[in-house]
Amino acid sequence: MDPLSPSELKTILHSKRANLYYLEHCRVLVNGGRVEYVTDAGKRSLYWNIPIANTTTILLGTGTSITQAAMRELAKAGVMVGFCGGGGTPLFSANEVDVEAAWFSPQSEYRPTEYLQMWVKFWFDDDLRLAAAKALQRARITRLREQWEKRHLQDADFNVNMNRLDDLLQRTLKQIDLAENNTLLLTEEARLTKALFKLAVDTVDYGEFTRAKHGSGADPANRFLDHGNYLAYGLGATATWVLGLPHALAVLHGKTRRGALVFDTADLVKDAHILPQAFISAMRGDDEQTFRHHCIDILTRSEALDFMIDTLKVVAAQTGAKVKA
Repeated sequence: MDPLSPSELKTILHSKRANLYYLEHCRVLVNGGRVEYVTDAGKRSLYWNIPIANTTTILLGTGTSITQAAMRELAKAGVMVGFCGGGGTPLFSANEVDVEAAWFSPQSEYRPTEYLQMWVKFWFDDDLRLAAAKALQRARITRLREQWEKRHLQDADFNVNMNRLDDLLQRTLKQIDLAENNTLLLTEEARLTKALFKLAVDTVDYGEFTRAKHGSGADPANRFLDHGNYLAYGLGATATWVLGLPHALAVLHGKTRRGALVFDTADLVKDAHILPQAFISAMRGDDEQTFRHHCIDILTRSEALDFMIDTLKVVAAQTGAKVKA
C-alpha cells in the first residue's frame, strides 16, 4: 500500500475529526511511518498509535517529549499541538510564559484567506469589534440553553432549574444589548459565569465552592474546570487556525493579548459542556482520565468544533458586511 500524501491526510475535515488527545509521561515519535506515543511499563515500552488524519488537537502535559519527525507528520495532517501543565492545566504562567505562546500551529500556504479578509475589515473598528463580541456571546448563551436541558445531563443527575437558568440568561442578553464597550461586556460575562457556578453547585448539592484557577488545591471541581477548559482551548485554537484567523485578532478578551481569540472561541462551549461535566464528575468521584474521557465524548457527540467553526464564519461574514465602503 502506497503511503498517503500530505494532502490526503487532510481529507477529513477538522469539524468531523473524532480525536482530541491529552498526553502525559510519554514520548511522541514516528515508528514505522506512524505517529505513536510510547509509555513505559516496567522494563517494557508500550507503543500506542495516534490516528493523526482523524485528530484535531494534541495537548502535551507533564513528562512529555516529541520528536522533530513527529512534529513534521502532525503538521502534514494539520494537527494543532499545545504544551500544558499536569492534568491539562498550564504551569507556564509560573515562568511568565503566556499559555497562548505554547500553541504550535502547522505551517500552510494554502489555508483560506476569505475569513481573515472579512475579519480584518471590521477588526480595527471599535464599534464593529464590539458587535462581533456580542454576537459570540449570544451564540454562547444559545448553545448553553440548548445543552443544559439535554437528556444526558438529566441522566447524570444534573437536573437544572430551567426557570432559574432562563432568568439568568434573559438578564444577560439584555445587558449584552446595553453594553457600550468591552469592559461592560466582560463584566457581564463574569457575572453570568459566577451565577452559573452557583446554579451548578445548587443543582448537584456540591456545598461550598469558590472558583480558583491553576493549582486549585484539593477541590476536584476546580481541577476539572481547569482541565476541561484547556480541552476547549484546544478546539478553539483549531477552529481559528482552520479558518485562517490569527489568534491575536480577539474581539472580547483584549486585543493586546496574543492568543485571546482562542479564549473568545472556547467560550462558545466551555459553559455549555465543560462546566456541568466538571461538577458531575466531582460529585461522582471521577479521576482525571475518566473526566477527560467524558468531556471529549461530549464535545465530539455535540459537534462542538463544527459549532465553533460555523459561528466564526457567520460572525466574520455578518460583521464584515457592516463595514462601510
